[in-house]
Amino acid sequence: MPSSCPNQPTSIFAPRNCRVLAVSDLTPQEKLFRLQLEDGSELNHQPGQFVQVSIPGLTEAPISLASAPSRNGYFELGVRRAGSLTGAMHRLRPGDRLGIRGPFGRPFQIEALRGKNLLLLAGGCGLAPLRSLIEYCRDHAEQFGSIAVLYGARSPQDLLFKDDLQRWRQSDGGFTCCYTVDRHPADSCYDGETGLLTQLLPELKIDPAAACAVVVGPPPMYRPVIAALRDKGLRSEQIMLSLERNMRCGIGKCGHCSIEHLYCCSDGPIFWLHEIEELRGAL
Repeated sequence: MPSSCPNQPTSIFAPRNCRVLAVSDLTPQEKLFRLQLEDGSELNHQPGQFVQVSIPGLTEAPISLASAPSRNGYFELGVRRAGSLTGAMHRLRPGDRLGIRGPFGRPFQIEALRGKNLLLLAGGCGLAPLRSLIEYCRDHAEQFGSIAVLYGARSPQDLLFKDDLQRWRQSDGGFTCCYTVDRHPADSCYDGETGLLTQLLPELKIDPAAACAVVVGPPPMYRPVIAALRDKGLRSEQIMLSLERNMRCGIGKCGHCSIEHLYCCSDGPIFWLHEIEELRGAL
C-alpha cells in the first residue's frame, strides 16, 4: 500500500531507521527521547498522532509523539518503562538506532480549534501526547484565543516535563498553566496545587460558547473531567479526547484496538466526545 507522504517509505509496514539524538529523564519511570530520521527527512506528523517503535529482536509498540511538528529536525517521544521494548529503549544512548513506522492515527482537529479559547487538560502520562498540541499552539498563538493548560499527577515525583511546566506557568499573552498532585510529602519543595484535576476547573473563567476542551489521560479520569466541563457549559461537540487501547498494527487491520465499529489506531486515537460517548466500553 503506497503512502501519501513522499518522505515515508513505499510500504507502511517497513520501519525507517532513526538515530537517538538525546535522552533525558522525566521521572524515575519515564524518559524523553529526541530522535532524527537517518535519511534527513522530517517525520511530518500532526499533534496527537503516534508511531510504531521497533528494536530488532523485540516486539513493536505504539508511542505517542510528544513534540510539535513546528519544531524541525527532530521529533520526541515520552516513554514509560513498562515492558521488554520500552525497557530496552530506556537503555539506549545518543547515537543508538531504532525503527519507526508512521506517523499513524487521527490527530487533534486543529482546524476546529482555531479561533477558540482552549482548555487543554492532561492526567499522568497524558501530558506527553498533549505536549505536542500545547507546543504547536504556542508556536501559532495568533491562531487561537486564550489557552489554559491544566495538568494532574499522582505526586511531585510523577510530574512530567517539569521544565516545560515552569516555562508555561511564566507565559503571558493569554497562556496560563496550572498543575496539581494528588498528594505530596509535608517536607517537599512542591509549590503547586494539591487535589484532583477537576478541582482546578471551578475557578476557571471561560465563555463556553467560544471554548473547546481537549482531554488526555488515563481512562478513570475521563468521566469526572467530562462532568466538570459540562458544568462549565461545554457540550459534547466541544470536547475532544484521546483514547488508549492495545494498538498492534497501527493501520486498522488486526482488530486489537476495536471500540464497537471503530478502530482506535485509525479512526482515532483522537475523537470528539459526541462520536464515542454512546459506544460500549469507549470511556
